[in-house]
Amino acid sequence: MKKPNYASSHSTVRISAKRFEQSPYYEKYGAPDTVLGVYARRFYALSLGDDPIEKYWTLRRKAMLFDVPERPIEIAGPDALALLEHVFARPVSSLKVGRARYAIACAPDGGIIMDGVLIRLDGDRFWYVQADGEFDNWLGAHAEGLDVTISDPKSWVLQIQGPNALKVLQAATDGALDETFGYFHAAMFELGRQQALVSRTGWTGELGFEVYSQGSSTDCPALWDYLMDCGRPHGMEYASLESMGIRRIEAGILDNGSDMDPTMTPFEAGLGAFVDLEKPGFVGRDALLRADRKPLLFGLTCASETPFADLEVCDGGTTVGRMTAGAWSPYLECGIGYVRFDEAGDWLGRTVSLRARDGALHACEVVDLPFYDPEKRIPRGLDTDVP
Repeated sequence: MKKPNYASSHSTVRISAKRFEQSPYYEKYGAPDTVLGVYARRFYALSLGDDPIEKYWTLRRKAMLFDVPERPIEIAGPDALALLEHVFARPVSSLKVGRARYAIACAPDGGIIMDGVLIRLDGDRFWYVQADGEFDNWLGAHAEGLDVTISDPKSWVLQIQGPNALKVLQAATDGALDETFGYFHAAMFELGRQQALVSRTGWTGELGFEVYSQGSSTDCPALWDYLMDCGRPHGMEYASLESMGIRRIEAGILDNGSDMDPTMTPFEAGLGAFVDLEKPGFVGRDALLRADRKPLLFGLTCASETPFADLEVCDGGTTVGRMTAGAWSPYLECGIGYVRFDEAGDWLGRTVSLRARDGALHACEVVDLPFYDPEKRIPRGLDTDVP
């Protein structure tokens, strides 16, 4: 089966940068054939004209540097903890300084407003690395009467992902970051005579790290060059987010706004594990107590076609759901993606049909997420086998 060109699967248009932010790293990789997308009001490289399959294997076997559009928000002040406990569906007070935690914010009706990684930098200072969408105003609305400041630290994020990522960061920090820096840890490090926040997190399901610039005090082009110099001996390259997109689907990582949205509860998105209904007072708790706990979102594998977003999924000729994302998996050697069913049901293990763009139907299997490594042994560094 012919492997798809992922960038060409989307319509491209010319768009002004007036209301969006361009990455300070763009000059290091931008080219005339670069295709940009918009995420969290920031441009990101959807395609650099490279081969996403080739870059995928570099990610899986060596290391890859990605310029990603995640946008951190700083929440600080005496009442920062009270605000975050109110808006997030899992406890925050137990989060230690120097640690990170995946956190979901819900609307009063239980729908997902935002997801992201919360980092505790100090007792009353946090960064929330949000996904696509607007969250600043939501925080501000719930901060009325609280002694808290919500601000934009102007931080840009680089991800270093892959089995050699630890070696790259060890070299970049002169050994200060080593094996003791655990999964979802975060700390400040010196990288080429510049201070940067580093967390052991990522969006690929690989062993990896994220590097956060410190506003105008960071010389971003110099930081890029330094990291590339440290990574080159370990096979590190840079790439657009096409290869990352393939890997994040394999890893069962969801994208806010496409795979999940305010019309879905965390339970419907399969994220019930990140909701603590024993925690009192958070926004959406009452609705979630009454909500159906059955998921609507599942994985789908297809041997004869690559799923893409918005393609119909049928059962017995009737449309029962749509794809939210899809890709060709080089590792599994089949098409994979996420299907959101219209109604909850006994879908797991079922054979359904994917309606391709030409109208042809292709047999597919409904599977659980993630597609492999459910215990996250790869990003935890417990599974070091390189495919």
